Amino acid sequence: MKRVVDLVLAIPVAAIAMPLVFALALVIRLESRGPALFSQVRIGRHGKPFVCRKLRTMRDGTPSAPTHQVGAGAVTASGRVLRATKLDELPQLWNVIRGEMSLVGPRPCLPVQEELIGHRQRLGVLAMRPGMTGLAQVRGIDMSDPQRCAATDAEYRASQSLGLDFAIMARTLFGRR
Repeated sequence: MKRVVDLVLAIPVAAIAMPLVFALALVIRLESRGPALFSQVRIGRHGKPFVCRKLRTMRDGTPSAPTHQVGAGAVTASGRVLRATKLDELPQLWNVIRGEMSLVGPRPCLPVQEELIGHRQRLGVLAMRPGMTGLAQVRGIDMSDPQRCAATDAEYRASQSLGLDFAIMARTLFGRR
């Protein structure tokens, strides 16, 4: 059922968001050199790598590292706005449509985040598709605390339901209150 909901929501939202993504891509290209679309290998379901898409929020040439390990100076002015509004995540709708991601699930991590991957594997979290948003994200837990992040992902896995998914999506879109 989760996959059906992903497709029922992701396909029309992607179609509606396409003009916005193109406009944001233009803003990114006008502000800084480099591609507007950022592609990065992330760890997906069952530990399988996949290419995750986002709008670029950092300066071209910034090292491929977890966000908490990259200096704030690497983020562009438009990137700060895109991150705050979560609009940088819109290209991930393509990953959802392709079945590499879900709308809600544990956020996909980089292959170099071995500690987080190990915790997730031990807790059975890697059995799930990664999500555009997730319980750890709406609780403000980032991947800089691998054990806590994986434990929250495992909590989501244990209590997963469509109602919880809709609540997480609402908190992502409208804030934590």
